[in-house]
Amino acid sequence: MSPFRSIEWRDGALRLLDQRALPKEMVYLELRDYREVAEAIRSMVVRGAPAIGAAAAYGLALAANASKAASVEQLMQDLQAAAEILRASRPTAVNLFWAIDRVLERVSSLSEAKVQTLRQAVLNEAHLIAEEDIQANKQIGYNALPLIPNPAKILHHCNTGSLATVGYGTALGIIRTAHESGKRIHAYLDETRPRLQGARLSAWELNQLGIPHTVIVDGASGFLMKKVGIDLCLVGADRIAANGDTANKIGTYNLAIVAKEHRVPFYVAAPTSTIDMSIPSGEDIPIEIRDRSEIAFVGSEQVLPEGSPVLNYAFDVTPAQYITAIITELGIVYPPFKENLPKLLRRGTQNEQGPSYPTTYPELRHELRNL
Repeated sequence: MSPFRSIEWRDGALRLLDQRALPKEMVYLELRDYREVAEAIRSMVVRGAPAIGAAAAYGLALAANASKAASVEQLMQDLQAAAEILRASRPTAVNLFWAIDRVLERVSSLSEAKVQTLRQAVLNEAHLIAEEDIQANKQIGYNALPLIPNPAKILHHCNTGSLATVGYGTALGIIRTAHESGKRIHAYLDETRPRLQGARLSAWELNQLGIPHTVIVDGASGFLMKKVGIDLCLVGADRIAANGDTANKIGTYNLAIVAKEHRVPFYVAAPTSTIDMSIPSGEDIPIEIRDRSEIAFVGSEQVLPEGSPVLNYAFDVTPAQYITAIITELGIVYPPFKENLPKLLRRGTQNEQGPSYPTTYPELRHELRNL
């Protein structure tokens, strides 16, 4: 595991590493109200699709604990009210909605149980979501190993490591797995404007883990491929449509186009919870537009003239035609994604225990679900 945790349940509270303070200092916040969790997601105290999903699940656990409900019906009403507030915190990352729906479905399946049992069931499901994320991320890393040459120069966008997940990482987790397996890895990190997740967060993580890396400005990726040579690009995802179109941090689309021009493989790494089969294509993915201040200021320094408007898309959509493969915990999916993504998901549902994780995860699942 990493020497830090982005998200953790401790003594009845949700403990979050405040990513706004990095890399200068490590600040942990303890949240005891689901409204605080919603605000933490909105203000990017916690970020990254898998971490947002787990945080929302724990937000429902806080709501269940705080509920004064004496009946199952009243508890469900309180959870539904909390769910609506949590859903409204950020629109693009599908893991947020997936985790909330999963917790509510679990509670609904136990409608004959006592109120206190249901409160515990909410917390247990949140724990399970968090543990699944860690194990799925590790499996993604193992699955990707054959794709990583030795040595390898890897270009990465945004932050997809332990800070963006519960505790290991997706695309950055692949880099970590390759490094820990003994491969000679050098990661080139896009700074990732406007919030600088690559410079502030990915570089900080790789420093913590001792993985060689170099930070570049976002606009340098094409020239880097020409002058230095890049073996592959690795990025994460906030939502993957049924046809393989992928929403990710703004700048990913540009990187994918440049990679195709230079014949550099472009891989998306994400757990299957990020795949949204209800959305036919990227055209249907909601894209968050964030506040002007993120572009107008770098830290506390204003860099934009007063009166100049901005258009601050937080995400973009990379068309499936630019994606070499999608790496998940269930395996690697190649084009045509419209045909192969459903096959992958069917493979996962055929085994109730999920993929064969290299841990005691199935036993933990049984323990948490055995109410």
